[in-house]
Amino acid sequence: MSKHRASHRAPRRTGRVAALVLALGLTAAAGSAAAMGAIPQLRSPEPASASGALAPAAIETAELEKLEIPKPRVTPAAQTVEAAPVDTALPAGSGTGYRIVFDQSDQRVWLVKADGTVARTYLVSGSRFNNLQPGSYKVLSKSRTAGAFDGSGTMEYFVRFATGFSEPIGFHSVPKDNAGRLEQTQAQLGTRLSAGCVRQWLPDAIALWDFAPIGTRVVVTA
Repeated sequence: MSKHRASHRAPRRTGRVAALVLALGLTAAAGSAAAMGAIPQLRSPEPASASGALAPAAIETAELEKLEIPKPRVTPAAQTVEAAPVDTALPAGSGTGYRIVFDQSDQRVWLVKADGTVARTYLVSGSRFNNLQPGSYKVLSKSRTAGAFDGSGTMEYFVRFATGFSEPIGFHSVPKDNAGRLEQTQAQLGTRLSAGCVRQWLPDAIALWDFAPIGTRVVVTA
């Protein structure tokens, strides 16, 4: 009886062992699968968002356009315009020796030494009227200061050498009106602006005053 029961129970233990082995195998397989599932999928595409747009990781950064900034134009330096040389040669037919020469066309005066050397030359402003004829004159008188014939102002270093329609004609500084203002600018020298005399800038008027004693010859050219 005991032998029968013992032989009958042996297969049951064998079945239990087999079941246990099977269970352990399934557990190990499940653990292996779980371990494999924990490895991140680095190359997998990102899922789309609910709106259909790609997730941020999948959006490619737009390449900035390369803007070509134009270089500033370099304007060449303005070429220096050279003024035409001024002809300061003595006019033809202006005599010889120690003298003052006044050319009405160029509105220029020359102070000439006895040997023909030009001591000084400069622009002046002569008469607007035809009241002085070309020819040879001489210094008649000199006044350190003088008044205008019509009382409109004063002038300095007056050197008279001719007579106009009714008043003396001479060299003098640019007149000042009764308020003390100059009646013209230095830049206006070289143009006819006076009522009869020959206006000079003050340093030139002083130079002629010192150069011309009474009796000095004055040559006027057209």
